[in-house]
Amino acid sequence: MGLLGGQQNGNAAENGIAGSEFQLGGSKTKYQRMESEVGETAEDAPLTDKNTRRYVLACAIFASLNSVLLGYDVGVMSGAIIFIQEDLKLTNVQLELLVGILSIVSLLGSLAGGKTSDVIGRKWTIALASIVFQTGALIMALAPNFTVLMIGRLFAGVGIGFGVMIAPVYIAEISSATARGSLTSLPEIFVNFGILLGYISNYVFSGLPAHISWRVMLGVGLIPSIFLGFSLFVIPESPRWLVMQNRMEDARMVLMKTNESEKDVADRLAEIQQAAGMANAENYEAKAIWREIVSPNPAVRRMLITGCGIQCFQQITGIDALVYYSPTIFKDAGIKGNTEVLAATVVVGFTKTVFILVAIFLIDRVGRKPLLYVGTIGMTACLFVLSVALALPGQGEVGIGVAILAVCGNVAFFSVGIGPICWVLSSEVFPLKLRAQASALGAVGSRVSSGVITMSFLSVSGAITVAGTFFIFSLISALSVAFVHTCVPETKGKTLEEIEMLFQDKGEWQGSGEVEMGDAERLVENKLPTIEPVTSLEPYRQVARYIN
Repeated sequence: MGLLGGQQNGNAAENGIAGSEFQLGGSKTKYQRMESEVGETAEDAPLTDKNTRRYVLACAIFASLNSVLLGYDVGVMSGAIIFIQEDLKLTNVQLELLVGILSIVSLLGSLAGGKTSDVIGRKWTIALASIVFQTGALIMALAPNFTVLMIGRLFAGVGIGFGVMIAPVYIAEISSATARGSLTSLPEIFVNFGILLGYISNYVFSGLPAHISWRVMLGVGLIPSIFLGFSLFVIPESPRWLVMQNRMEDARMVLMKTNESEKDVADRLAEIQQAAGMANAENYEAKAIWREIVSPNPAVRRMLITGCGIQCFQQITGIDALVYYSPTIFKDAGIKGNTEVLAATVVVGFTKTVFILVAIFLIDRVGRKPLLYVGTIGMTACLFVLSVALALPGQGEVGIGVAILAVCGNVAFFSVGIGPICWVLSSEVFPLKLRAQASALGAVGSRVSSGVITMSFLSVSGAITVAGTFFIFSLISALSVAFVHTCVPETKGKTLEEIEMLFQDKGEWQGSGEVEMGDAERLVENKLPTIEPVTSLEPYRQVARYIN
């Protein structure tokens, strides 16, 4: 927020305003270089910067471990339900309920997650999410019947609800503007990695007896909790949450670990205080925050449309149905035998994981909106091709090959576009005082959408065929392209305060590019109604800092 390191000077330069900072306020890069000339060698300075970036990356990785659990559950359940149905003699409706209830129940965790993260902190909400999920996973692995299996599924769903909303919020609050997109996409990367592990687990343990194989598959998901336990000794609390609790010294200590210089720490702490309303001693009660969300002003309404809308489109385009029921899809395409079907799902999981890694390298270079265009258009085409491949009977090996390519193409475009960028945007577009609750609301929309899709897929595909179901998904995906065009601004390289300014102007909200000079002027006017001059150059230094 605000001054996030010397990397942002380039962004300021693009807007034609960095010159005053170089001339009058001094850039951070030069500030650090002068420090290194006086107090340290030139070789030492880059090492400090590198260590800081590594520490922030480590925090983001550890905060994302809950996402491995979510991904593993999604991936492993796609194969486990084959053996669960055989062992417990479940109907298709029971299978739909078992698969889809997790997403529905997770909304309880997401709703509670916003308030919980404001009360106990972002860090310990991550821990709570893991504990609740692992309790559910253990119950499921030991379940003797459908009822106990559903109880475990309910616990797992609540844990996932906590996890999916808190990790992006935490990462966004410890990251710089230039790295925030890549780091905030880590949870989605870990979800994909978890899905791949789940698919591999299905394939590896598919040779065991039916009454044992699915229990082993689910039980293996407990392993990531060990690493998550260690992570709690590494990651700090969010400095923004600490400021909201008026724990300034603790916030300063965290910022010392995530910034390259004491000057950066002082600048960021001051800006976080101002964003949190601490400068005016404003404390926002939960009821007032929810009132602002329920009865939003035009700017907040645009934020909610963008943040919550992108969450819903991520799910209603059918990605969870495709992942959960990929064995059903491949069987409908003509693949015979459980082992061959599960082997095909491994290929899908590998594709999904590889392309999410592509996204992390592009998201802060290319930008959010171009990747969303590529992803949604590509998904629309692949879903349409899949529906055609499944609708044409008697295609044999050709039909199977086209179906597999279409499924892999769909998950690839999803992983490059709306998959990771959905979480990045939902953690960026809301102001600090609304971020936890609004992000929770967006996660609720995502989980409800996922639950509706997964709990109805088998019934709908039985009524209109699997091909017809995916044709509907292709139409919804086409609508997501229009949504991206009209409702999603470009947020690449912008501070959280600059992003907030984008939503103040409807024209900029619809298809915004870089922050214009007028935005910077309004930002200065809003944030600095008066500037008390200390020296003849001090006002210019303050203006340069706030513009950047």
